Amino acid sequence: MRSLLALALLVQSATAAEWTIATFAGNGIKGGGGDGGPATAAQIDNPFGVVRGPDGAIWFCEYTGQRIRRVAPDGSISTIAGTGKSGYTGDGGPALQATFNLPHELRFDAQGNLYVVDMTNHVVRKIDLKTKIITTFAGTGAPGYSGDGGPAAQAQFKQPHSIQFGPDGSLYVCDIGNNVIRKIDMQTGTISTFAGTGKPGATPDSAPITGTPLKGPRSLDFDKAGNLWVAMREGNQVFKMDLKAGKIYHVAGTGAKGFTGNGGPAKLATLSGPKGISIDAAGNAWLADTESHSVRMINAKTGNLELIAGTGEKGDGPDGNPLQCKMARLHGIFCDADGTVFIGDSEAHRVRLLKQK
Repeated sequence: MRSLLALALLVQSATAAEWTIATFAGNGIKGGGGDGGPATAAQIDNPFGVVRGPDGAIWFCEYTGQRIRRVAPDGSISTIAGTGKSGYTGDGGPALQATFNLPHELRFDAQGNLYVVDMTNHVVRKIDLKTKIITTFAGTGAPGYSGDGGPAAQAQFKQPHSIQFGPDGSLYVCDIGNNVIRKIDMQTGTISTFAGTGKPGATPDSAPITGTPLKGPRSLDFDKAGNLWVAMREGNQVFKMDLKAGKIYHVAGTGAKGFTGNGGPAKLATLSGPKGISIDAAGNAWLADTESHSVRMINAKTGNLELIAGTGEKGDGPDGNPLQCKMARLHGIFCDADGTVFIGDSEAHRVRLLKQK
């Protein structure tokens, strides 16, 4: 009779076997070259957030490359914003002449404008893609925790990381240095604290959203039902916030750091500094489990945590079998409408994709 572990591994392997992994952008060499040519031949520099734009292209930010890059539907790559140098300049002018300071993530609003989290400038910046002009949308540029109830442009953040637009059109910001999630009303420009107390702490299951501590809210996404999912970097857990009920539910991770539990209940598994989360059309939650160098998925039907890509060891693996493809501190993850999963494989200097066979 097979052991429970053997059976779990068998189920896990069968699930992962449904997928194949390939390089979408980057040749594995750190750099900023290759514009105008094939994305797979280009040099990219520490890709983090990745998303599909309303133009059908794939857009990603380069954390240490200090740029925003775009891969067109024909596979060619170009730079959209950033000079490649670190700084905080360029507001009011062309985005290509602006400087960033570790851009983390990017999203598009309903009008097609691009928003970029400029992490160590402590701001969210906006690029009008019709005019190509960049401005600061939220934050003063000074680190802090202030401004609730007033204009977002006059508020202070402390190393904001992840952003996402909610079903009501508001922009939600993982203000990780303050251990809170902030909310910006796009109609009024007013900012407020949506979740977290300003100090790190345990997040009990079924606790109210208001007044409950968070521990390192790093990445967020919304599912089709309007629930807000949050990956806690320091907390090594995943929570789902039911906005209608006003409660937080524990979904994955014991809170301990590790790489255990694949194939079993997600709540009993250990995570290792998850820094990216994306919810697919079926409600599965995909994680960039950064410090285990892997892609793990919370199965919506079973509640199990499944290892889909990576070996648990840092490296730069080959295309093909995702379980034989080492990755290197991946950060970004994005589930496309057709089921393709894009990965910002940061220190391998590649954007990869997972497709079902």
